[in-house]
Amino acid sequence: MKEETTEIKQIHDDKDLICSLCKRCDNIPDKYGEKITLQQHKLTVHYFCLLMSSGICQRGEEDEDVHGFLVDDIKKEIRRSLRLRCMYCRKFGASVGCSIKRCRQMVHMPCGIEQEFIFQFTDLFPSFCKKHAPSQSCVSSPSLPLSCSVCLEPIEPVLSYNVLKCPACHGSWFHRNCVQHYAHSAAMFFFKCTLCNNKDQFQQEMLRMGIYIPERDAAWELEENAYGDLLQVYQHCDAVKCRSQKGRKYSSQSGYFEIVRCMLCGSRGTHRKCSNLKLYESDWICAECKAAVEGKMSLPNYVESPLTIRQERKRLFRNISDLHSSLISKRQCVPATSAEVLMDLACQISQQQSTEVLVDDDDDDDDDGVLGAALRVLRQSDFNPCCTLSVKFSKDKLNNNSIRNQRRFLRRLVSKLLMSEIFEGPDGTKNLALNSKALRDDLYFEVGSLLALSLVHGGPPLGFFSPALYHSLFNYPTNYRPTLKDLGDNALAHKIRQIAEANSVKELRRAMQSASQYLEAAGCWRKISKLSEKEMLVEDVLNFYLIIRLQLPLQRFREGLRTLGLFEQVQMCTEAFHSVFCGPVEKLTAESVVELFTVQFSEEKEQQEKEHTTLNFWKKYLHECDEGRCAASLKDILTFATATVLVPSIGFHPTPSISFFSSSDPSCAFPQSYCDANHLILPILPSYELFKKHLDYTVCQFSVMQDI
Repeated sequence: MKEETTEIKQIHDDKDLICSLCKRCDNIPDKYGEKITLQQHKLTVHYFCLLMSSGICQRGEEDEDVHGFLVDDIKKEIRRSLRLRCMYCRKFGASVGCSIKRCRQMVHMPCGIEQEFIFQFTDLFPSFCKKHAPSQSCVSSPSLPLSCSVCLEPIEPVLSYNVLKCPACHGSWFHRNCVQHYAHSAAMFFFKCTLCNNKDQFQQEMLRMGIYIPERDAAWELEENAYGDLLQVYQHCDAVKCRSQKGRKYSSQSGYFEIVRCMLCGSRGTHRKCSNLKLYESDWICAECKAAVEGKMSLPNYVESPLTIRQERKRLFRNISDLHSSLISKRQCVPATSAEVLMDLACQISQQQSTEVLVDDDDDDDDDGVLGAALRVLRQSDFNPCCTLSVKFSKDKLNNNSIRNQRRFLRRLVSKLLMSEIFEGPDGTKNLALNSKALRDDLYFEVGSLLALSLVHGGPPLGFFSPALYHSLFNYPTNYRPTLKDLGDNALAHKIRQIAEANSVKELRRAMQSASQYLEAAGCWRKISKLSEKEMLVEDVLNFYLIIRLQLPLQRFREGLRTLGLFEQVQMCTEAFHSVFCGPVEKLTAESVVELFTVQFSEEKEQQEKEHTTLNFWKKYLHECDEGRCAASLKDILTFATATVLVPSIGFHPTPSISFFSSSDPSCAFPQSYCDANHLILPILPSYELFKKHLDYTVCQFSVMQDI
């Protein structure tokens, strides 16, 4: 049945094909669903017209007829709808009715969209007319001006059919058409709020408000052979004289004419015979890497090549690491927290010497500028990781707050690095990706080095490593075995999951055949005679894709993490650092922010009473922020006071503190902050309403000015 339906089922772009239900020829997948034609039955329908039709249900399997809607049932629904008139266009064929029983509204599905019907793509796929449609509520007054979080065009902050908002942060607003286009592209696995990144609550609300979220990978994940180049390795003999009669690109499976790649750079190769390697030898180093490692570069009069600079930087970092190991205690007897270890590592940083980091943020999106600035500094041949980072942003004309700039720089740098091409997988559980260009450019080393620099210089916790990646790097936990969750949700994971879920030898062989390309690449293609052999097969595949094939990237990444001696210290305190690398990053709450600050009271008792009242205002304000009832968020407040949205892995030094001040004119008394000292000064005001108004205004203005 499946083979037969695949022959007759086609998706057409021909404008002449009219949907049998709505009588329209439009082909807009994100609006009406895919337009499907069953040629054998001379039947064309929009998928959403089927889903929303009131008199039909899905009685077949997913691969039968039209995604489980049987042809006979579809024809019955067409005949039923021909007796019903659409309340909008006044034509017959209305197949969609309001789900409220006492309501008699009937429409064609496209007419319903024009009449502001809400179609919920969940459960029984109910439809609601404009009168009975669900609505959203706004718990706080939005700060102006506002723009759509997708198209960035101005948007009036009035909730309606065409204007939606995020239920989690209440600060992200959308045009309905924009968020629908976004959902169709990102799909279920990547569709989340563009501002607060909330996924579960955001998706539930969007489904309730009639947004269709496809149950598939994102559109960019489905491009054919989009990641095919990641399976390619360097296949070229670079020996001075190649002895292969079949050319330099020929490589046999084994023997003297198998190409062996340089164990350091991976971007040079040789046939065994061309470099006089024995059959069992595989540790070969190309001439360039060998000269760099042995310090015998013989071209002092020429400009240093990028490879030379990388090797010199590697030598410098290794020397610093060796020096550091003799200065810092090994903590073998006394358990240490990650913050204590990072504080010890930070003792190497010189406050007298600084490295200037210039960030060009003229393009209104300085994330690329941040990463570019970091890489430019790192690639300098004389770069010293022990120097203080003196960060300057091109848009910041004053450049007078070094701590604020540094924390802002490190926060955005980590955010950009987790999106780097060397990582793959879902948010929060990233693995290393195999990228030949990144290997050639030594990007694995550079990203590892930048992450180490960020942690030691006071950057935020990383929190996005998968357990498999952390285990591969630091062997913690020692008995960890990769699971299907570590693969994320991609084509490979789907194939291997089919193998793992097979219930018979026949199903197992069929699943293996479907995944044959991946199994052959992993060297795991084999004959299977018993169902019990599937566990070992899955384990071998996971080990290959998550560990074995990534040995060179892992090696370079470890070398980068050795910057300032971080890698060695993490190895000795793997349990303490697990939350720093793997997360989840601790979410800010009103209670955690209260505990973060120490309070400095005045000596006069009369003044202390006023300060205690203000402190109660402060705690009440934090709880309202936590509940989304203020214009500012807890992250905004922490940034205003300390110039960072997260508590750094190294902790705050000095400890954040609060003091108070009185003003003769309460209407002009606004809170103040000194980020260098992590100090917040709150005004003593007569009422909580005025306190909240002033704090909201100041924090939000600061966020806008700092472009946070």
